[in-house]
Amino acid sequence: MTTPKVLISDSMSSQALAIFQERGIEVVQPGKLSEAELFDIIGEFEGLAIRSSTRVSAETLQHAGKLKVVGRAGIGVDNVDVPACTRRGVVVMNTPLGNAITTAEHAMAMMLSLARHIPQASSSTHAGKWEKSRFMGMELSGKLLGLIGAGNIGSIVAQKAIGYGLRVQAYDPFLTEQRADKMGVMKVDLDTLLTSSDIVSLHVPKTPDTSNIIDATAISKMKKGCLLVNCARGGLVDELALRASLESGHLKGAALDVFEVEPAKDNVLFGLENVICTPHLGASTIEAQEKVAIQVAQQISEYLLTGAVQNAINAPSISAEESKILKPYLKLAQCMGSFVGQLTHDPIRSLTVTYGGKANEVNVSPLTGQVVQSILEHHSSFVNSVNAREVARDRNIDVIEAHNEGKDEYPCRITVGVETETSTHSICGTLIQNKPRIIDAKGIPLESKLGEHMLYITNSDTPGVIGNIGTTMATHNINIANMHLGRDIAKGDAIVLIEIDEKLEKDDLARLRALPNINDVQYLNFPGL
Repeated sequence: MTTPKVLISDSMSSQALAIFQERGIEVVQPGKLSEAELFDIIGEFEGLAIRSSTRVSAETLQHAGKLKVVGRAGIGVDNVDVPACTRRGVVVMNTPLGNAITTAEHAMAMMLSLARHIPQASSSTHAGKWEKSRFMGMELSGKLLGLIGAGNIGSIVAQKAIGYGLRVQAYDPFLTEQRADKMGVMKVDLDTLLTSSDIVSLHVPKTPDTSNIIDATAISKMKKGCLLVNCARGGLVDELALRASLESGHLKGAALDVFEVEPAKDNVLFGLENVICTPHLGASTIEAQEKVAIQVAQQISEYLLTGAVQNAINAPSISAEESKILKPYLKLAQCMGSFVGQLTHDPIRSLTVTYGGKANEVNVSPLTGQVVQSILEHHSSFVNSVNAREVARDRNIDVIEAHNEGKDEYPCRITVGVETETSTHSICGTLIQNKPRIIDAKGIPLESKLGEHMLYITNSDTPGVIGNIGTTMATHNINIANMHLGRDIAKGDAIVLIEIDEKLEKDDLARLRALPNINDVQYLNFPGL
């Protein structure tokens, strides 16, 4: 076995270098590299350890013929083209928990700075002005903090905020009443949080559901004089709408560590006196950087030396021998979980994955992990095949594996059943020519292949519904690639699954939802299909 080589292309704690050397791995840390310099040398290495500066693009991978693993010392992988890595068979790992405390502390520091005008007062005092009356602040004690996102970082912020005497409420689709009680926070819907909070702090990943979650409409609902803090991800806040609100005086102030475009050398919020900005410092402490450097070095070493996969963004935790056998089953599990994850908006109490037919003959543990991951990743930035069950436990979600040993008309079957605080429903799928197919939704049989862009429509089984759908879509130039129908009984509940050519806009969804006898219309996205 040849000695693996790892490139550390960003500034990183010396402890990472030491770990690689102790494991007998050849490691090179040349310092800051230009993109051209990275292209010149990346072909020599099986492993790449990065922070946020190195960009791992599809073009980078064209020069990286030996690369097997990219390890990100931190949570975010915005600088890594994960789909391109997947296509090239390169595992992408991150270190999801190493900087949680540091990021939470930075959010608290931003709140305190906003409440007491600390950066502005410091600048004024340095200038010899002594403007005590200008910087009248407000106490945090007794104020109501609204957390959008109550995962790992959000829960730490809640703990620290309660210590300051703040009352805390949280909006998180996966936060249960039991978990909220344990955290000492009030579980509320988003509108309640926006209209009643004195301070709003964001702690969610950027996903299609959370992009611009704080837009002009959301800001208009916020209390006059509210403070906004974003130490999560750029793109969660509509920066133009925020500027307008700050200039009008509706919002009293904002503190941002992240921006829609980074590095933020120019931004519409710069220059406003009631805005505090920091250059993405959430994870920038000595302690956090040492933790994530050690963790990424350990993970890359284990993968290169033993094949063990930890905290992978794009790969399940399975052995090489199982990989070929499980590949189509994993794709089916991913589709079933993603289907449920995109439709489920209430906190999940329990999740049951039932296997039938040939699915009973394989190692189902990584399949269940894939289902859990695919459900939760629509609401959390650090869920992967390794920690998905742990994240589910943290959210008090019971994950149950079951087996149906009876005969089945399909060669294999995976059924995902979900119980929330308000409802229960299930999705069932199979493999036909190793491709995922939906065969049952909410107890209604139908057989439908999946595409990248899908519409899931629930309706009454009434004449004219399908015609109205088709006419409306044709009128607005929405092409139907495939359509599949199912119903429970005549004139009862029915389901329509439609594959379309591109993402549907909100206005088009609203038009379809307004049609007679339509109960709901949801856009579903299955990248890579």
